[in-house]
Amino acid sequence: MADVSLRGVKKQFGALSVIKGVDLDVKDGEFCVFVGPSGCGKSTLLRMIAGLEDITAGSLAIGGQDMTSIGPSERGVAMVFQSYALYPHMTVEENIGFGLKMTGQPKALIAERTAVAAKMLQLEPLLQRKPGQLSGGQRQRVAIGRAIVRNPEVFLFDEPLSNLDAALRVQMRTELSKLHQDLKATMIYVTHDQVEAMTMADKIVVLSAGKIEQVGSPLELYHRPNNLFVAGFIGSPKMNFLKVQATAADGAAVVRLPGAEISIPTLGASVPAGDLTLGLRPEHIDATGHGDVVIEATVKLAEYLGSETLFFVTLADGSELAVKADGLASEKPGQTLRLGINAKACHLFDKDGKAVINGDLTR
Repeated sequence: MADVSLRGVKKQFGALSVIKGVDLDVKDGEFCVFVGPSGCGKSTLLRMIAGLEDITAGSLAIGGQDMTSIGPSERGVAMVFQSYALYPHMTVEENIGFGLKMTGQPKALIAERTAVAAKMLQLEPLLQRKPGQLSGGQRQRVAIGRAIVRNPEVFLFDEPLSNLDAALRVQMRTELSKLHQDLKATMIYVTHDQVEAMTMADKIVVLSAGKIEQVGSPLELYHRPNNLFVAGFIGSPKMNFLKVQATAADGAAVVRLPGAEISIPTLGASVPAGDLTLGLRPEHIDATGHGDVVIEATVKLAEYLGSETLFFVTLADGSELAVKADGLASEKPGQTLRLGINAKACHLFDKDGKAVINGDLTR
């Protein structure tokens, strides 16, 4: 078993508290992604699991064994860094097998494992090249191969795709997902890119300022964010937020929008009256004017992307929204859009930013 368990884990650098008490379970074979803005502590948490940073307080277990005070080489983990960390004077073959060589493994075993990793990562034609003769994606595959040959209990990835161009990142995301399916290994992956998190993860851990905001599957976090931070971080473009007034009436929250009122089913939730925040995802606003209520907006900026059009619009009260429309939408800045709002797509958050109603279009 290669499950990872953290209990009350904290990290301090002097008086600065970076990780503020993390409890987390990563199941055996799970692809878990740590995501959050720069400086939230996700890479520090990964390095604590790897043993590259000491744990100030709390405990870490891997495969049921306490690893809190165990050295990195004894934890059964392998880490892939953002910077590749390849030896420029060594060939691809030598780079992949170097870790095994340093631990005194037999040459036959090194050659066997290197061959298996090279085949899996399609590096066989490149084994005699040196890193300077490789593309960024090829170098990253070599770094991953060096991790694979160690047969680790847990793979750790620290923003491995951030140095690649956009097209190559998409390709490498697919390759890493396939690698996870082939190896069926436990993988923990750090990124600030929520698109990477959504497309690759079995489980996403959203971090902010050293604390976990929410843990769940990609679709759980997308459809049922716990708070404003998660709602705004998961999704691209991010969720729109409008300051609104709400009153309760017959199992619904009546929310006043610029030029309209919308009745949002509470589904048994207790919705406080008064000041709330309404959340609407850009893709859940209908730019053709179909919905439970319709409001008018003025196009401020339009981005025509071919497959879709992004409108940034202004409402009558000056509020701004992002709207994701069909790629054939052709309205120009200054023109009026009629926006359809579906009550089932609306999220409501209280004055503390906690979700009281989550929009669910499957209802």
